[in-house]
Amino acid sequence: MATIKVKQIKSKIGAPIDQKRTLQSLGLHKISQVVEVEDTPSNRGMIRKVHHLVKVVE
Repeated sequence: MATIKVKQIKSKIGAPIDQKRTLQSLGLHKISQVVEVEDTPSNRGMIRKVHHLVKVVE
């Protein structure tokens, strides 16, 4: 299956708890960390929820 690389670009400090948990479920813990996740509708929805904290890297 296809994958997407996601990079955390902003801190989760001050973000609501649901957004912090979304970052955690994506596997992101630090700024500038890049993780590779499967391209599924659920992962796309999580990325959309925290779009202001992450960036999709090609």
